[in-house]
Amino acid sequence: MGLNRIKRWLSVAMVSLLMGCTGLPEGVEPVESFELDRYLGTWYEIARLDHSFERGMERVTAEYQMRPDGGVRVLNRGFDTEQGDWQEAEGRAYFVGSDEVGHLKVSFFGPFFGSYVVFDLEPEYQYAFVAGNSTDYLWLLARTPQVSASVRQRFIEQAAARGFDTDALIWVAQE
Repeated sequence: MGLNRIKRWLSVAMVSLLMGCTGLPEGVEPVESFELDRYLGTWYEIARLDHSFERGMERVTAEYQMRPDGGVRVLNRGFDTEQGDWQEAEGRAYFVGSDEVGHLKVSFFGPFFGSYVVFDLEPEYQYAFVAGNSTDYLWLLARTPQVSASVRQRFIEQAAARGFDTDALIWVAQE
């Protein structure tokens, strides 16, 4: 294989890899008629699937604000129970396609982006069901630190119907 062909193959492979990180899990469709202005502000993490970057975290919140470049500033904050202190991570998000579809790409690490897919959103923007690029990433976010039993049940049913392992959900302590 010639050097140019190798470079071209590596470029295609890298683009494919990066695009896969901003894709949609099978069976998950983002909400339409999404209004970013209404989504901005503070959200409480009610439930999630476990990941090393959030392991042991309680009182987790996500704050979304507009950036000067038209993107979204993302500030995730939580209390690390093992370390006994607060942790923060700042990132940025941009729409993958239309700004009326709840599918964004988010980055906390340089040029690497992952999917942020709002697949269910309460009409008054009081709670949201969010997925990543696979069924390994799932969150229930709300404007308040607690949600009703009916919202929890709706979340479990919708997530299970889309192939998420709802038995592995972590219900986040917000007190």
